[in-house]
Amino acid sequence: MKLIFTKVFFYLILLLFAGGIHAFAQLTVPQQPGSDTLRTIQIIQGLSLREKTIDSVTTLKIIAGNVILKEGLTLFYCDSATINSLTNILEAFGHVHINQNDSIHTYAQYLKYVGKDRIAFLKKDVRLTDKKGTLYTQDLTYDLKSSVGNYTTGGKVVNGTTVLTSNEGTYYGSTKDVYFKKNVHLVDPKYDIVSDSLLYNTQSQLVTFITATKIKSKEGGDIYTKIGSYNLQNGKAFFGSRSVIKDSTRTYVANDMAYDEKSGIAQLEGNAVIKDSVNGYSILGGQIFSNKFTGTFLASRKPVLIFKGEGKDSTFIAADTLFSGVIKLDIHGKKIVEIDTLKHTTVIGFTDSSTAALQNKNDVQKNNFSRIDWLKPVIPLQDDSGFVYVVEKYKQPDSTLSAEQIKEVALTKKADAIIEKIRSEETIVSRLPISADLKAAAKNPIDSLTNKDNLGVKQFAATDTLKKATPSKLAKDTAIRYFEAFHHVRIFNDSVQSVCDSLFYSSEDSVFRLYQKPLLFNNKSQIAGDTIYLFTENKKAKRMYVFNNGIIINEANKQMYNQMGGRTINGYFKDGTIDYMRVKGNPAESIFYPQDNDSAYIGMNRSKGDVIDVYFVDKAVNKVKFTNDIDGTLYPIRQRPQDQKYLKNFKWWESRRPKNKFELFE
Repeated sequence: MKLIFTKVFFYLILLLFAGGIHAFAQLTVPQQPGSDTLRTIQIIQGLSLREKTIDSVTTLKIIAGNVILKEGLTLFYCDSATINSLTNILEAFGHVHINQNDSIHTYAQYLKYVGKDRIAFLKKDVRLTDKKGTLYTQDLTYDLKSSVGNYTTGGKVVNGTTVLTSNEGTYYGSTKDVYFKKNVHLVDPKYDIVSDSLLYNTQSQLVTFITATKIKSKEGGDIYTKIGSYNLQNGKAFFGSRSVIKDSTRTYVANDMAYDEKSGIAQLEGNAVIKDSVNGYSILGGQIFSNKFTGTFLASRKPVLIFKGEGKDSTFIAADTLFSGVIKLDIHGKKIVEIDTLKHTTVIGFTDSSTAALQNKNDVQKNNFSRIDWLKPVIPLQDDSGFVYVVEKYKQPDSTLSAEQIKEVALTKKADAIIEKIRSEETIVSRLPISADLKAAAKNPIDSLTNKDNLGVKQFAATDTLKKATPSKLAKDTAIRYFEAFHHVRIFNDSVQSVCDSLFYSSEDSVFRLYQKPLLFNNKSQIAGDTIYLFTENKKAKRMYVFNNGIIINEANKQMYNQMGGRTINGYFKDGTIDYMRVKGNPAESIFYPQDNDSAYIGMNRSKGDVIDVYFVDKAVNKVKFTNDIDGTLYPIRQRPQDQKYLKNFKWWESRRPKNKFELFE
């Protein structure tokens, strides 16, 4: 009887023990009235389980050893945990890991989880990762419903080689955005960014600027912006709200700016400004395209170019279109040209050659870079690789155009041809395609025929102080910046003003080349011709050449004009004022109003000769000298023939003269 009782008791104990273990492994917290079955915390695994009664209604379940818990699709891992069945609150300790549907993983040393609200409070060595970036902090509040996490005691996000730190931050799991606040610092291999607040997307690596931000490039240069974005993956950036970009030589400012690191092209829109402090120029315009790699820029929408002179004496240039590029020279002084070895053509600096292959070759590539007419429509396209510039083919004038419009088109083509012809003849040694006799006259402007001044006026120096001797070999490769202006060109300087259709200026010789009906104004004098070269020194006028149909008009008064015309004009300036002019022609002609000692006009002298030397005193014509084959008539002041008062090409263009620099901005 005793044996039977012992066996029954043994099997009963064994059955209860086995049942107890099974119940622990599958233990589920009892469902509270009205609770969501999906929000019930299930115990999946643990080495030990015990219950502790707090009061009549509160019982804690304590699990320890490789604990695994589950709530819906979320898994909790830890060393030990306590579950309050009444409040549905979980506390986890040691090596805490929250796996949220295998998309977001959170780690910590301590967790308090409120099941009712699905909010987790994590402390000590907190780490949240979405498989793209990782958030590190010591204290994190994380909402599992919305996948939003907040930290307020400092944290950082690491995404590859990019590290962001801030005092406060909010992580949005659904969009992969992190909102950083207070003392934000982003460190990247290319940039160092400091801000009070910014947004960062861990998936796209897009940084969005929402407040005052300073971006420092590791290559040198700073960016100051309030609104904008920068993609760390593809290097494309946008900045708004009058952002400022500074590098070692230039400053860029505009209402809106876009930049592509791969192509090096920046687009500036709205009151755009590029200031080059080293080379002393600024460019303003409604729209500016700049290429970092080629050093070129293209400005439109009422652009103005400013050359800084001595003191406040700056030169302002306005046109429909302004372009600037760089000519690179090797140590021998020869132009460096980049050749596409596959196509054996010169690649246009503003065109991405890989994309250009998809365009019409006649539209995109030329055999000579200088032949590009930047005034013709330039279309900026954009693809995944950046901006591409396509120069449209020249189109024949529409038959519906008026006669005046057709004439304007023809004149434009003629001006382009003249520019190309002159440039093709220019060399590194001499940029002036002028005849030998003009060169000889330039060396001694007083009298190249007799080499002395018969009137006893002090002679000019025979040596051209402006012309720089070009060494046979340069010390190293160098770059020469040039500027081009097209259509409705206007120039204003305190001493000299000008208008023309096209302009070319090179820093190599500091010469302004004015094309197609140029006019040059200085005090009460006007100079006109087919082409004018204005030489400058320290941004001040020093000398000029006028080619073909040259004419000087000096206003004596409203009814009388001193006039000298000829094939060419060679002139010199002194302190910004015309001091001497030499006119040559077949023949050269002059209309001059001489004065007596009391400054009263004694008549009108109309004469001609091979050479006319004109001397200025106090901004007015003081003396006229003729050389060879002289023929002339002096008319009494009251008996001037009406048909003899003006030279053939006379026209007083004071109405076209820029009166002040502000006109150029209108």
